[in-house]
Amino acid sequence: MIDPSTPGAGASPVPVILDGDPGHDDAIAWVLALAAPTLEVLGITTVGGNAPLEKTTYNTLRILTLLDRTDVPVAAGASRPLVAEPIVAPSVHGESGLDGPELPEPAVQAVQETAVELMARLLRSASRPVWLVPTGALTNVAALLLAHPELHARIAGISLMGGGIQRGNWTPAAEFNILVDPEAAKIVFESGLPLKMAGLDVTERAQFLPEDFEAVRAVGGPFAEVVADWLHFFYEFHHALGYAGAPVHDPVAVVALIAPEILQTQEMFVQVETAGQYARGATIGDVYGSTGRAPNAEVAMGIDREAYVELIVTAVRRHSERLAGGKR
Repeated sequence: MIDPSTPGAGASPVPVILDGDPGHDDAIAWVLALAAPTLEVLGITTVGGNAPLEKTTYNTLRILTLLDRTDVPVAAGASRPLVAEPIVAPSVHGESGLDGPELPEPAVQAVQETAVELMARLLRSASRPVWLVPTGALTNVAALLLAHPELHARIAGISLMGGGIQRGNWTPAAEFNILVDPEAAKIVFESGLPLKMAGLDVTERAQFLPEDFEAVRAVGGPFAEVVADWLHFFYEFHHALGYAGAPVHDPVAVVALIAPEILQTQEMFVQVETAGQYARGATIGDVYGSTGRAPNAEVAMGIDREAYVELIVTAVRRHSERLAGGKR
């Protein structure tokens, strides 16, 4: 799958809209995206998932205030899935949805538009098609696709974190983001738009070990301390489950746009199970082409872990230097 909107050397930055439910790994994904010279972040939309919508929106505004990037508009999106009951994850991210280091109070508020309204406006006004980068439930993206079929051509593609071909993490079959709203995920995977899927097959390999988040801390400065503490908080939860490190899932969806060369990918046809007693929310990948269906997703299956760590360390260094210099 060739992506003409993915920039090469000397190309202008790719416009993106971020969507998520921060969440420690969403926060780090946005740190990476906002530091990438090859991306232009047009806006951020929030969704209920890791925590209820009011918390994920509040966390988003605190993250942008910490980064001194309050120029990026934020819109609150769906508070609940399209048809299912909400699922939240306080056991993973804490009651606030972003427990750990203290963050500043928001310096700005969310815009009055809904997530769908902001995304639609940004798509219309962008100079070229925009990549959507959702790292939570796909409710907002599905709602956009349903409400604005005339804007599909303005979407270059969707690079998402969610699913897993081999297994799940919230149930044996389903990964959390997809399980929160399988009906929305089904709409996205059947949209016909170019899809990049960063599921558990790759994100479970995208681990930060203790020496890695100490490398982040070694960048120096208050911002690096916050990111290192986010990583350490995430590590403690996963270490208790037997992980050697913290699988930092969500930034891999950004990596697919800024450094695809460090990923090993496979094109395949992926379906989303919306029923089933045991497999609701599962992403079923036709690994061997047995259905004869054309691939609808480029699925990341492996990653150069050391290069991944270095990308995030570099992003933290860029932000730290910018913040120390008082520049946006």
